[in-house]
Amino acid sequence: MISDHRCFFCFTRAFEKLIERANISIEAKNSFTLEMINLYRNKWDELLSPEFSRELHGILKNYTHNPDPYRQEKKENNDQALGMFPDLEKMVKRSTDPFNTALRLAIAGNIIDFAANDNFNLQETIDNALTAEFAIDHSKQLEQKLKNAKLVIYLGDNAGEIVFDKLFIETIKHHDLTFVVRGAPVINDATIEDAEYVGLNKIVTVISNEYDAPSTIVHKSGKMFQQYFEKADLIISKGQGNMEGLLPLKDKRIFFLLMVKCNVMAELLNVEKDSLVVYNPSC
Repeated sequence: MISDHRCFFCFTRAFEKLIERANISIEAKNSFTLEMINLYRNKWDELLSPEFSRELHGILKNYTHNPDPYRQEKKENNDQALGMFPDLEKMVKRSTDPFNTALRLAIAGNIIDFAANDNFNLQETIDNALTAEFAIDHSKQLEQKLKNAKLVIYLGDNAGEIVFDKLFIETIKHHDLTFVVRGAPVINDATIEDAEYVGLNKIVTVISNEYDAPSTIVHKSGKMFQQYFEKADLIISKGQGNMEGLLPLKDKRIFFLLMVKCNVMAELLNVEKDSLVVYNPSC
């Protein structure tokens, strides 16, 4: 839930940036701020962080009439990652442990997250991820589970990041893997349009969860996604947003792959902020 006071201030910083770049009046900005405060006051003990974010983005769109405020940045992030792809692909193929290298690169891609920080150094993050120790390391268990799983679903997170997911998926070479994106634009999260732009649909099945929270909220997602989720033998969940929505389920099938981007989540997992994590609740 968003009952930790730090969550509120995190949201205020993120939405301050959004309303400052929006072409709306001072009166509209003030009005949105009041609506944000009232929503928090009324829902602080009911909503998960991604659900609160979804509500706020919906309110803001009523003022800006812009359904996809990060559209240009998403394209730039996709293009940047696609430009790096050939060299990263060679790196994985030359590696003595291609699975581990591709996994690390996939987690490095999680730095592309405008909800947490829109000022990041992707190359520096990649370099660090290739040598850093995992704060929680259930990667061997994940590798083994992949060998035995019949149906795998891979829950994507952000545009740009999904290019790194594509490299990991090509390395996995699983015979029945479905990639899942958001139902509509929210922050810089990936949609069907992004997945098709980077070519994910050419190597795996891509579906939408039919919901526009920056997370996976299963009971609010579409029926088709719910069917995939129920049938899956293994679920790979990318990013902190997905973890915030799914961790309460305590589902033993889920492996969470992410960079820990805030102190609230770091304390919950008992790791340092900015840590790399491969976590499964049953390991």
